Amino acid sequence: ITSIMNRVRNLKNKFKNEENITDEFNYTKISADTTDNSGTVNQIMMTTNNPEDWLCFLLKLEKKGVPQMDVSLLNRLIGRYSQAVAALPAEKYSQDESYARILVRFAELKALQDPEEARDQFHLARLNCKKFAFVHVAFAQFELSQENEKKCKQILQKAVECSAVPLELLETALQNLHLKKKQLLSDEEK
Repeated sequence: ITSIMNRVRNLKNKFKNEENITDEFNYTKISADTTDNSGTVNQIMMTTNNPEDWLCFLLKLEKKGVPQMDVSLLNRLIGRYSQAVAALPAEKYSQDESYARILVRFAELKALQDPEEARDQFHLARLNCKKFAFVHVAFAQFELSQENEKKCKQILQKAVECSAVPLELLETALQNLHLKKKQLLSDEEK
């Protein structure tokens, strides 16, 4: 009976060890999964959790397609940008250019789905990162695309008043608005 009990105990221990190895293998497999990038996101959040790493990851993700043409990619990007915004405290990163770029791009992607939500996101970006001229120009461009020229002009004028930099960017955008151009900044000016 003692011999049988020892064998049963050994089998139980062996089974538990194999189960643990299987669990570790599955965990490694999940965290290395590249289809939804959860491994990369977890790594960013657990280690650095800074705007530069988030922006680099998000821009790489965007290169996988054209969000305007691929609804699945658009939804995935919006989800990841939302996750980045939630993970990065505004009070800590409001002076960080990468953080400002994340907020602006998130709002631009939202504009493809829901203009009202996009407007809220642009307000958030402008509120948190008002020193960056490109934040104001992006919001003004959005309002111009919504055929709200008056609001566009107000945003640019307020950006000048709050001394957003570089001032030249704002002046160029105002000049292009005055010339009735549909794009406030050309690709070269951006």
